[in-house]
Amino acid sequence: MKAMSAATLIVIDSNQAALDLASSIGADHTVQADKDGAFVQKVLKITQDKGAAAVIDFVAEGGSTKTGVNLLRRAGSYYVVGYGENLDIPTIDIISTEINFVGNLVGSYNDLAELMVLAAQGKVKLHTSKYKLADYETAIQDLREGKVRGRAILVP
Repeated sequence: MKAMSAATLIVIDSNQAALDLASSIGADHTVQADKDGAFVQKVLKITQDKGAAAVIDFVAEGGSTKTGVNLLRRAGSYYVVGYGENLDIPTIDIISTEINFVGNLVGSYNDLAELMVLAAQGKVKLHTSKYKLADYETAIQDLREGKVRGRAILVP
C-alpha cells in the first residue's frame, strides 16, 4: 500500500509477528487487536477521533466486519477482501453516516499489472509460503495458527 498511496496506514492484527512484518514494509502504525476491543480506542486516537477514511478487511470473520465498520469515519469506505461472516448493519446507519461498502475478490487486471510494475521496480516484495500439494493439511493448519505471512501457495 505504501508504494501506491500517501495515506497513513494503520495495521491491526492479533498476531505480533504480522504486525512486525507490516511495520517493516511501511505501516505507519500497528495496533494489536485484543478480545475486549480496547484496540478500537487506540485506532480512534491515531485518527484524532475521526475514524479511518478506509478499512480494508482481509479477514471478514470473528467480528472483524462489525469492528471495521465502527472504525470508519463519516463517508468512509469499507473494503471486504476476506470472507466468512455476514454484514449486519442497520441501513439507517449506512445512510446517516454515508459509508460505502466495496467487495473485492482479487483485484482487476489493471491492479495486477500495476503490482507487477511495482515489484519489478523493487517497491514491493511478495511474501509467500510454499507447500507441496500433498502437504495441504499442514498449510491449512499453519493458516489457522497464524503462521503464514502473506500468501500460502500449494504447488502441485
